[in-house]
Amino acid sequence: MRVTNINGTTDDTCPCGSWLDHWKRLGGQLPTYCPEESCYQKPEAGARVQKDGSTDWYIIPLCSIHNDMQGEALTVSDHVRLVPAHAKKTCGRP
Repeated sequence: MRVTNINGTTDDTCPCGSWLDHWKRLGGQLPTYCPEESCYQKPEAGARVQKDGSTDWYIIPLCSIHNDMQGEALTVSDHVRLVPAHAKKTCGRP
């Protein structure tokens, strides 16, 4: 699946503590490797992405190298769970 790493994720906050913690809370067990199709690094950050053809924002775990590629299109595994990036509608509820 093609996604674009969106700029500005550090401007928003999540009550989970970090976007990676947000993904772990809602997405399940952290994958062993970064879901970028040719990467074997450990996922270290929760990155905000948009799936091609969508305007919705999601969080996926990425390694630090791919997380730093903001604004870039990436091909990631179809098996990675796209977790909604709307903290107020998910983990931010009282």
